[in-house]
Amino acid sequence: MSRVIPAARIVDATAVDEELPTRRLNVLRFGYAFMGVGLAIVKWPLIQNAHSLPVMEGVVACLLTAMSLLAFLGLRYPVRMLPILLFEVTWKVIWIAAVAIPHLVSDDLNAATREMLFNCSFVVVIVAVIPWRYTWRRYVQTPGDAWR
Repeated sequence: MSRVIPAARIVDATAVDEELPTRRLNVLRFGYAFMGVGLAIVKWPLIQNAHSLPVMEGVVACLLTAMSLLAFLGLRYPVRMLPILLFEVTWKVIWIAAVAIPHLVSDDLNAATREMLFNCSFVVVIVAVIPWRYTWRRYVQTPGDAWR
């Protein structure tokens, strides 16, 4: 049984992909550079001694180092690597909503949580560079790939 999609909802993926002007792509590249350089400065030095970190800190250091490498790939392919920026925004917004805001409301924000909140607040730069209209059309309105 095939699913019928109303003609008004069908968005040609190729048309969506070719839509961003060079200026907009360069704004996206700035976001990738901001994320990649920031993570490289903070996380790459930890990789040398990752074996001596507590397990979860080592996992986070490795994961964020991988994210920085993928962000650098976004300099070359800004549209194709857009999910990396979306992941960055998503995990930080979830952390702020689930961890930081409850501590702020109950007025028991400790130094470590305050520092993490400060670091996560830089997500506003990534939020600002994402082409949200394009993202909506590409990932919500465009039909997904066939399951079979």
